[in-house]
Amino acid sequence: MAVHKAGRKAVRVATAVVAAALIGVAASACGPDDNGDGGGAGKSSSSAPESSSSAPDSKGPDSKGPASMGPASVKGGVITVGDPKAKHTVKVYEDSRCPFCKKFEEGGAQALVGPVAEGKVKVEYVIASFLDKNLGGSGSVNAANALRASVEAGKFPQYHAAVFASQPEEESHDAYTPAFLLKIADKVDGLRSGTFDKAVTKGTYKKWVGEAMSTFTDDGVQATPTVLIDGEKAEGEALYDQGAFAKELKKAGIS
Repeated sequence: MAVHKAGRKAVRVATAVVAAALIGVAASACGPDDNGDGGGAGKSSSSAPESSSSAPDSKGPDSKGPASMGPASVKGGVITVGDPKAKHTVKVYEDSRCPFCKKFEEGGAQALVGPVAEGKVKVEYVIASFLDKNLGGSGSVNAANALRASVEAGKFPQYHAAVFASQPEEESHDAYTPAFLLKIADKVDGLRSGTFDKAVTKGTYKKWVGEAMSTFTDDGVQATPTVLIDGEKAEGEALYDQGAFAKELKKAGIS
């Protein structure tokens, strides 16, 4: 009897360990979920990064900030930053309302700025909008539309950084309204214009937003952020630390 009890206890402990591991995985990414429960979309707010009202430095090619990464281009549902002929490619799948995408942008993604500016790597962004379905509202669609508009203005890297830096404290708060997105745009020199403002307020690129979401789905991606380095998925906490992600890039020959 004692042996059976010990065996049952061991099973319970093992089950608890597995469950804890799964919770840890779910708490480090945002996932599409038809049940609307967030699919690990950061319901545990303690795991999400704190909000910031300031955008990363975007001024001047010598700052090694977003501006130094050069202009962006669009092909299908993908926005590409950097030299299209760069030897290496990093593909980034994000949803603007995902707190872990913000954590990536303020952590691991910072290791990309230099290599992109130097022409060693290009970054392909797929801007998803599934969290609107999970959490309600239209913030992800609004933000994706505004980000697409910033490409036409030649300010995508700077505005992309500003949008994530200005992410609301709770991803369930649908704060990415057109008015708020225009307020964020004020932080990027030269972005605001009649054309840009109209695109943001009128949803000029919502058809493209759907195309980007189709790309996300067709690529079989299950969570954001998902990051591929030359086709290989970057895993774990390395996404959220600049030094650790720099090591992952170096393994792929990017430094």
